[in-house]
Amino acid sequence: MHLSGLFIYPVKSLRGVAVESARLDTLGLAGDRRFLVVDAENRFLTQRSTPRLALIETALTATSLILRNPAHGSAAIGLHDRGDTLTVTIWRDTVQAVDCGVEIAVWLSDFLRQPCRLVRVGADYRRAVDPVRAGPGHQVGFADAFPLLLLGEGSWHDLNDRLLAQGEEPVPLDRFRANLIVHGSRPYAEDDWRDFRIGEIALRNAGPCARCVIITTDQTTAGRSPEPLRTLAAYRRDPHEPGNVNFARNIIHLQKSGTLRVGDPVILA
Repeated sequence: MHLSGLFIYPVKSLRGVAVESARLDTLGLAGDRRFLVVDAENRFLTQRSTPRLALIETALTATSLILRNPAHGSAAIGLHDRGDTLTVTIWRDTVQAVDCGVEIAVWLSDFLRQPCRLVRVGADYRRAVDPVRAGPGHQVGFADAFPLLLLGEGSWHDLNDRLLAQGEEPVPLDRFRANLIVHGSRPYAEDDWRDFRIGEIALRNAGPCARCVIITTDQTTAGRSPEPLRTLAAYRRDPHEPGNVNFARNIIHLQKSGTLRVGDPVILA
């Protein structure tokens, strides 16, 4: 088994970027979900309520975050520009974040058709991972709850085989917004992993990822359909929480530094 895909999502719920390697820090992959779009009340926005977020491309340079949409142009901000500190809400967490300024707020508000702002992780940012599921001492950026998300290619192919057998279209990998894609494992084998390594990095399986309407959102058009959530619901319901439909695994990085690279071997404990 080896790491066949590595993705970062600079802004939560915007499009991701495929990379060949990525450094790890306290919050996860460097550059992953370090920015967040918030509404007029400083509450987080995602594709759940605002599917147009999927239409914004992201890019990172050494000094800047760039947002683009073919019909709306582009906007850029410095990764470390000074800004006011805002108190923002993500799920049940309240955190301190740095406001990215008026110019990018206007660009986003015009495109999303609602008042919003862009904020980023700053020096005062702290957000703990649930210690019951992850153990104490772990932190996370603006991801839903865990620093990393892993999906086996075998699981994705099995889902698409089921869709095709029902006369449905297969879904691309970008629907699932995973960071780590593993080649060479049987379908859903990742469900049973506990502690493992990818290359030099020690990792821990922190439990299933319960999926939502985002995986039914076409990441190129922002249109929605019932699939693949409907098919997953027929065979991937959580036996302990039947309201949850699980696909992919939440991951904790036990080492808070180091580098992951496409091609790294996956070694189970």
